[in-house]
Amino acid sequence: MIVGRHIIAELYGVNPELISREETVRSIVEEVVDEAGLNKVGSVYKQFNPHGVTGIVLISESHVSIHTWPEYELVNLDIFTCGNPVKAEKAFKLFLERFKPKSYRHYMLDRG
Repeated sequence: MIVGRHIIAELYGVNPELISREETVRSIVEEVVDEAGLNKVGSVYKQFNPHGVTGIVLISESHVSIHTWPEYELVNLDIFTCGNPVKAEKAFKLFLERFKPKSYRHYMLDRG
């Protein structure tokens, strides 16, 4: 029995302007969560000095988390949704559209 889809991803070659500041990262993550049809419960973000952001969005379906390293043009993503696996895949595709990495690797795990 599969209870959820878990996507773990590393995005390489992301424009540092998109991933340096909390405001920008928050805006992208919150838009993706909304557009993917996920049900946000709450979120917390942390701005690092001089740059870089970590954040987590608690969703009814589980969570979406992000950690950025602008100096390496790197984004690490974790998307876990229970129920409909299509929502996790849609969120991942939206992140790729927003961050436009030069390359990426990801793992899709069926949980349960």
